[in-house]
Amino acid sequence: MELELRHLKTVRAIADAGSLTRAATALGLAQPALSAQLKRIERALGGELFERGRHGVRATALGELVLERARVVLPAVTGLQQEAARFARSPRPTACLRLGGTHGPLLGALVDRLADVVPDTRVTTCTSWSERQLAELLTEGRLDFALAGTCGSAAPPGAEELLWQEVAVDPVFVMVPEGHAVAAAHEVALTELADEEWACVPGDGCFGDCFTASCARAGFAPRRMYETDTSSLVHLVQVGRAVGLCRATFPTTPGIVTRPLRGTPLTWRHLLGRHAVAQYTDNRDDADNAATAATVLAQARRAHAGVAARSESYTEWLASRRVP
Repeated sequence: MELELRHLKTVRAIADAGSLTRAATALGLAQPALSAQLKRIERALGGELFERGRHGVRATALGELVLERARVVLPAVTGLQQEAARFARSPRPTACLRLGGTHGPLLGALVDRLADVVPDTRVTTCTSWSERQLAELLTEGRLDFALAGTCGSAAPPGAEELLWQEVAVDPVFVMVPEGHAVAAAHEVALTELADEEWACVPGDGCFGDCFTASCARAGFAPRRMYETDTSSLVHLVQVGRAVGLCRATFPTTPGIVTRPLRGTPLTWRHLLGRHAVAQYTDNRDDADNAATAATVLAQARRAHAGVAARSESYTEWLASRRVP
């Protein structure tokens, strides 16, 4: 016999009633029938669940274990049933968008904007360090859109099956602690950092090779590169262990300043990818598909503009390049 929810309810009813007689009355069963059912449950679980005495029943150690699990499982199943019933009765979202993105502020900003622009659309997110993994998820139809990027003009992953559209192009900045020798400079030459160790977030594109080539053109080889998560990257910079490489949109962080590199030797292209043939999770016609893609792209560009505007160093860099 396989254990079922009704068996857990029976065990709980016996424990709550304190006797088989009272439990049988509560369950609307004859006492012999309840006793027989309890024996079948005990055989399935491998031991006695209750000790029987003149004053009723008391849970054994095994019984306490089963009751402990039942107190978790039964309310959870009841909650699921209630939530499913509410969902079935309520109007369903008109659309669902599955968004992917690399780590950074842009994905969150896009979700925020979509919540205002298309409030009836249910949005789910997936993040990854790997642009290739995001491309694979798009190709397999497991994501509708992905925010990824490439170093400079490098081709995005999965270009044959996917459509990538440019959101924005950012310079790559350096992150240094506030007390660093170059912290007050308007821009920094790579040669000024030749003796530093470096840190950046991981990726599977050509960014590392491009950085090494930029250093070679400046006349040095980087001493060491730490590839790590964002929090560890910030820590390494804050304690002066490394100089960080980041997109210009990197948010303001206590104890750290971001500065542009002189000559902009490195750039990052933000891209929005989707399958060449739309594979959304809900049913839409071609016109709806095109409208959805246009909306997401427009909001991604606005999200980037908003993120860029919150970076003082990036705002100053952009202002310095505007033609009077």
